[in-house]
Amino acid sequence: MAKLKTGRHTSALKEARKAVKRTERNTTVKSKIKTTVKKVESAVKNKDAKLAQEQLNIAFSEWDKAAKRNVIHPKAASNQKARLSKLVSGMPK
Repeated sequence: MAKLKTGRHTSALKEARKAVKRTERNTTVKSKIKTTVKKVESAVKNKDAKLAQEQLNIAFSEWDKAAKRNVIHPKAASNQKARLSKLVSGMPK
C-alpha cells in the first residue's frame, strides 16, 4: 500500500491496530488473574483450605499462561505464585 496523504505510513497504522488488539487481550488476561487471586485470598480469609488450594492451582495456571504469552514477566508471575503459596500454606488444615 502506498503512503497516505496524511503523512502516516500504513505500517504505523497497522501497528496501532495491532496494539489495540494486544491491549484488549492483555487486559482480559490480567483481569482474569486478579479475579482468581481475589478468590484465593477470600478462601484463605474464610479458612476454607480445600477451596483455597483449588483456586491456587487455577491461579498458577493463569499466571503460567500469561507469562508464556508475555502478558506479564515470568519472574513477576513467579513472585506472585510464591506470595500466594506462602499465604495458603500458612493456613491451618
